[in-house]
Amino acid sequence: MLRTSVVFPVLIAVISISAFASNVGRHLPPENRKMTDAVTGFPLNVITTDPASDSKPYQTHTTWTADGKWIVFRSDRGGGSQVYLVNEQTGDIVQVTDGPASGTGSPNLSRKTNKLYLMRGGPSWNPATQEVEPSATPRQLVEINLDPLIADALAGTPKEAAAYQRVICTLPEDLRDAGGFALDADETKAYWGVSWGSQPPRPPRPPRVAAAVPGEPPARRQIDDQNMDPNQSREVARKRFAEQGKGPGGIRSIDLTTGEIKTVIDVDFRMGHVQTNPWVPGEIIYCHETTGDGPQRMWLVRGDGTGNRPLYVETPDEWVTHETVATKDEVMFNIMGHLPYLREHPTGIAVLNIRTNQMKLLGQVEDIALNGRGTGGFWHCNGSPDGNWAVGDTFAGNVYLIDRHTGERVLLTTGHKMIPDHTHPIFSPDGRRVAIQSGLLTDGKSLDLMVIDVPAALLKRYEKK
Repeated sequence: MLRTSVVFPVLIAVISISAFASNVGRHLPPENRKMTDAVTGFPLNVITTDPASDSKPYQTHTTWTADGKWIVFRSDRGGGSQVYLVNEQTGDIVQVTDGPASGTGSPNLSRKTNKLYLMRGGPSWNPATQEVEPSATPRQLVEINLDPLIADALAGTPKEAAAYQRVICTLPEDLRDAGGFALDADETKAYWGVSWGSQPPRPPRPPRVAAAVPGEPPARRQIDDQNMDPNQSREVARKRFAEQGKGPGGIRSIDLTTGEIKTVIDVDFRMGHVQTNPWVPGEIIYCHETTGDGPQRMWLVRGDGTGNRPLYVETPDEWVTHETVATKDEVMFNIMGHLPYLREHPTGIAVLNIRTNQMKLLGQVEDIALNGRGTGGFWHCNGSPDGNWAVGDTFAGNVYLIDRHTGERVLLTTGHKMIPDHTHPIFSPDGRRVAIQSGLLTDGKSLDLMVIDVPAALLKRYEKK
C-alpha cells in the first residue's frame, strides 16, 4: 500500500556540540606517494596509506570538492568511521566529522560550492547483534561549510564543530535510510531514499567461504560469496533476491533552505542507489535493491513524483546493476557476465540514452573472479562528463579505460583486490583522472585511495583544436 504525501515543517537550527572534545578540523600529515603499476607501467598517485581502511564515495556520487582540490572519504582511523578530506596535490588530510553519531555512509559534496551534506544520528543497524539500536541523537540532515573548516585546520586553529555546521532538518522517526540520498542538480533539494515499518528479516551470516585459488584472500563478504557462486542455481538465487528486495520503499525531497520534507514516490520494493542527474534539475535515478539480480533494476522519476518509469526493460536472464549517470542524457550500467549462464547473452558495460531509450554495449573482458569462482568480467563503471570515455573495474581488480567512440580498451591499472570492498572507479569532473579505492597495498586487508591519470596521448584525441 502506498503512503500519501506528507509535509514536515521544521525549524533551522545550529547543531549542538557533544560533551566530548571534538576532532573536527584535525590536520593530519600527508601520506601520499607515487607508484608505478607493475603490469601497465602507468603512474599511480597513492593519496592515503594509513593502516586504517579509507573508502571513497560510491561512483554515483561526487568525489571531488567544487574547487577540484580535495577528495572526500570515510575512514576508521582513530576508531569509528568518520568523514575526511585529502588534498589531491599536497596530501594534507582534514577531519570533517567526529563522534559516534556521524553519518558516513553517503556524504554528498556540493558541485557548486565547497559544502558537504550528510545524515547523522538516529537508530542504526548493528551487524554484530543483527538488531536496530537506538541513538541518543535524532536523525538529522546537516550542512557543513568546508572552506572555513579547511582554512582553520591548515592554520592549526580549528573552532568548535558548530562553527562550520547547520542542521537543515530533523528527520521523521518512522522513516529509515534506504538507498542513501543525493543532491538535485540545482542544489535546492536533497532526495532521500527511505523505508518504514518492521525491519525485514535478515538471514544469519554463514561462515565465510574460503578462497578457491591458493594464496588469495577469501571473498569480500557473504553477498559476494553467494553472488559469485557458479554452483548456486538460478532458482535458489532468485528466491534469495526476491526476499532481500521486499519493500516498501520510497523517496522524500528535502528543501535545503527550509527543511521542508515531501513525498516524491513510494514503491512496493526495497529502495536503492538514489542518485540524481547532475545536469537536469528534478531528475532522479533509483533502483530496486535486491543485493543482486532484480526483475527490473533501474528506474527514473521526476522530483515532483511524475514520470516514474523503468530504464532499460530487462529480460529475466539479464543481471543489470551498478547504474550511474554518465552524461546529461545517458545512464551507464553493467549487464553482468560473471556466471556461466549469464554469458549465454550479450554482457558488459552498456550506455542507455534516457531520452530515446537506445542502448549501446561498450564491450566485455575475459578475466576470472578474484577467488576463482565465476567467469569474471566488468563489475562497476563510470563515464567521463564529456562523453568520450568510460572506465570499468573487473572481478579480478583490474581497471580499464574505454574509448566510447572507437571501443578501444586500455588497461590502466591492475591487481586492486576487490576486498574488503570494490574499487568503484569514478572520473574527475574534468575527465582527466580516475579515483579508486584499492586493497593492493594490504593484500585486501584494508583500503587505500589512489588516482590514475588518463594518459595524455589518449586525451589529445578529443581536445578541441
